[in-house]
Amino acid sequence: MPNLLHLDSSADLRHSRTRAITATFAEAWRTAGPDNLLTRRDLHRDPLPHLADADLHWPPRLRPADAAPPAEAETLQRELIEELLAADVLLVGAPLYNYSVPSTLKAWLDNVHVPGVTAPFDGPTQPLAGRPAIVVTSQGAVYDEGTPTAGWDHEVPMLRLLLGTALGMAVTVVT
Repeated sequence: MPNLLHLDSSADLRHSRTRAITATFAEAWRTAGPDNLLTRRDLHRDPLPHLADADLHWPPRLRPADAAPPAEAETLQRELIEELLAADVLLVGAPLYNYSVPSTLKAWLDNVHVPGVTAPFDGPTQPLAGRPAIVVTSQGAVYDEGTPTAGWDHEVPMLRLLLGTALGMAVTVVT
């Protein structure tokens, strides 16, 4: 059964373009086949805590001997990673906030980007390699080359780096 993990991070619950587009995509996914699964996580309505301990950036086997991150934080991180690994496709609604991702999406990224688990560190660890990641972004200005604001979009390059380069996903951006 194909599974879509749908993340929304816009704080605008009424007029968000990213929410509207990802909702349309998710509905088309759900109705495209009777076996299609949809897992939805609204990072604004149900925000994740920021990492409770720096040791959570690493899997237990790579942590210092005295590492003791909170058990509930480890459990949440494990659930988020398992949810991502179970997805055949990742759909991310990511409006540009202050030239980067919303902090709610950043908290999710910090939890799922774990060297040696979802990204390479001491071996070729990329269990998500080749899986599609569709990023739907909206912007309040134009950041194209040749404009006065060229290079101000720090969201899309960061998402391409984390999802594409680090996690190995095939990233498609819809702006």
